Amino acid sequence: MIHQRHLRFWIVTLVVFAFLLWLLSDILLPFVAGLALAYLQTPLADRMERLGMNRTLAALLIVGFVVLTFILLALLLVPILANQAAALIADIPSYGARLQALLSDPGPPWLRQLLNGGDAGKTMSQVMSQAAGYMTTVVQSVWAGGKALASFVSVLVIMPVVTFYLICDWHEMVAILDGWVPPQNRATVHRLVGEIDAAISGFLRGQAGVCLVVGIYYAVALSLVGLKFGLLIGLTAGVLTFMPYIGSMTGLLIAASVAVGQFWPNWISIAIVIGIFLVGQFVEGNVLGPKLVGDRVGLHPVWLIFAMFAFGYLLGLVGLLIAVPLAAAIGVLFRFGLSRYYASPFYLDEESG
Repeated sequence: MIHQRHLRFWIVTLVVFAFLLWLLSDILLPFVAGLALAYLQTPLADRMERLGMNRTLAALLIVGFVVLTFILLALLLVPILANQAAALIADIPSYGARLQALLSDPGPPWLRQLLNGGDAGKTMSQVMSQAAGYMTTVVQSVWAGGKALASFVSVLVIMPVVTFYLICDWHEMVAILDGWVPPQNRATVHRLVGEIDAAISGFLRGQAGVCLVVGIYYAVALSLVGLKFGLLIGLTAGVLTFMPYIGSMTGLLIAASVAVGQFWPNWISIAIVIGIFLVGQFVEGNVLGPKLVGDRVGLHPVWLIFAMFAFGYLLGLVGLLIAVPLAAAIGVLFRFGLSRYYASPFYLDEESG
């Protein structure tokens, strides 16, 4: 009976939490972003405090550096990226028409046979239309989830304040939460929280490094080969690399489409653009990923992609921010529940019977 009451309590708590998260999703963006930054920067504040610096001053320096970095990047990159994005959107119809014409009449017989003749243009057009419609729905949902605080100025004002106070009071908040856990369950909870923390911190810090390196590589390489909108496409692919394989594949499709529209019939330039992404994907999967992220994270790429799409669709920008922590927590709790199931009389009785 006690276990049943505990189970009912946690189920009700989870339902209430999910309902409040959905209800308040329009106003949570700066608070969730501030929590994420505080979580990532707290170890640095701890290190500065151990060196003798006042924690409040350490938090102020960290938040100030982050804000100044964001402002500097915005001043340097936003005008360039905005111009390239506007030009790319304006050129999309012409690129689509060029691709459809190429697929309908590719020219060389071997290429026509490879693309199944005239049906390829129709098929590819349908596929691109469906994919564009799905992505548009996701993007509209993400925008709708964050448009209650659509002004990034308000986010930049509230988020640093939240981050500052959370860094200052992080350990006190953790101690309060720890006090809520029944003493007989604290050892188990501490172990599970440790596994969740290792998965989240390992993935966030490692994947952020992968995104930075890959994004700079794509942006520089595409710009050097003379691809239009190379900076925008490269940085976008780098940011989307946060979802394994999605970033490089999205960047490859966009860059290849732009390359065909810009360079056709110069196959060498088109092949170079495609080769840039193939090399980037190889380095990401075989060098950067194992070095920066490693195998300790325990987040399968398919589960991570599904979580980001699902939470992003349901909760918008807030969903994208909480997708990784929730995916990691669900994964750890699922493995814990499965281990308890394997050790339970229910499983063992079935096996022996």
